[in-house]
Amino acid sequence: MTETAQQLANRDAATRDAAEEQLDQLRFLHRVARMATTAGTWEELLETVVDETRDALRATVSSLYLLDRDSENLTLAATNGLDRFQIGRAQVPFGGGVTGRVAATREPLVIPDVSRDDRFLWVRGIDQRRFIASMLSVPLVWNDRIVGVLNVQTEHPRDFTTSDVAHLRAIADLLAGIVEKGRIQKEAEARATELKAIDEARAELIAMVTHELRTPLAVVRAYTELLAEEPPLEGRESRDTERRDRRAGWYRATMDQVARLDRLVDSILASVRVESEATADLVPTDVGVVVSEAATELAPLLARHRLELKSGIRLFALTDPSRLRQILEHLVENAVKYAPPDTTIRLDWQMADGSVRIGVADEGPGIPEEWRERIFEPYARRDTHTARGSGIGLYAARRLADSVGARLWCEPAKGHGARFVIALPAAAAV
Repeated sequence: MTETAQQLANRDAATRDAAEEQLDQLRFLHRVARMATTAGTWEELLETVVDETRDALRATVSSLYLLDRDSENLTLAATNGLDRFQIGRAQVPFGGGVTGRVAATREPLVIPDVSRDDRFLWVRGIDQRRFIASMLSVPLVWNDRIVGVLNVQTEHPRDFTTSDVAHLRAIADLLAGIVEKGRIQKEAEARATELKAIDEARAELIAMVTHELRTPLAVVRAYTELLAEEPPLEGRESRDTERRDRRAGWYRATMDQVARLDRLVDSILASVRVESEATADLVPTDVGVVVSEAATELAPLLARHRLELKSGIRLFALTDPSRLRQILEHLVENAVKYAPPDTTIRLDWQMADGSVRIGVADEGPGIPEEWRERIFEPYARRDTHTARGSGIGLYAARRLADSVGARLWCEPAKGHGARFVIALPAAAAV
């Protein structure tokens, strides 16, 4: 039996209607993708998702739930029909209710009448401003991971068709990656903000503490000067010149250490200062002279260790002598803290690869390879049986090295222990 002309016309019309519906869906998906990818904020992205989904399915309410990072609950992330106060608060257990079941099974679920379906879970705290009659839920899956669940609900009973399910699934598949990447970016930005706040708080605390050290240092300096005062001889010679000279030496050594503490406070403040440091005064500098001066100033600190200076030819580097001395002080202090007593601390300088390299080596426990960069981070420290570090000295040394255009790194010392190397631009060699 052949089809009548009317039947052929009806079939052609139905085909055209189906094609037009598919074309409308494609246009809609393109529009949603464009709007979602151009959303300025995370909140704007989620609002776009629920608004466009509601309109596409001709629903009353659309809601997006995202799976928490611990995978125990799904939390309401966006809605345009429920109580917006509950966004970020209302939760559905993974596997519980319609939303939780869809997340667990990763399959769509149609509920023609929620009042007669035991699987529907009325979430406490959400104000259903309309009585929800029917519901369609689909999972959002990205890279084989469940991201969340997209729901549409209607105020009047509705039998969601296979086409409705396919349409919502297409929306979910399109948005899953966009939503998850947006979520990852938001979390990363939040962590960066938290880390910045923590770093600023630490910097402020250290700046405050080091600033407070100024007063006791000034007092120590004043009392030291008072203790060093000797009664005038008034034309006669001292009966104990050796004692007098020894006391004068103690005075000079004490004042040198007070001055060194002042420089240390300046160095710590510079290492945590948020604004740019003052420009270094780079001049051709005799490296051997600076190393020898630093070793002399640090002699009391090295009383329980052997100091060995391995000098070669006279070398000049382009650097700031004051900052170079501070770097050496940090490195020698670090060696003294971690190297056992009666061991040798070696300072050497030589030309290598067009730069002047100064080495500070100890015979301590050494530094594992995975720690050789971490130790230069602020507050990073390795606790050993010999000493505990504060986690600021090496960080300050690296910052000072950067400020004079030098490189600072750690490598194994010959035999055992650690060796820190400062590489400075060479100025001249004599």
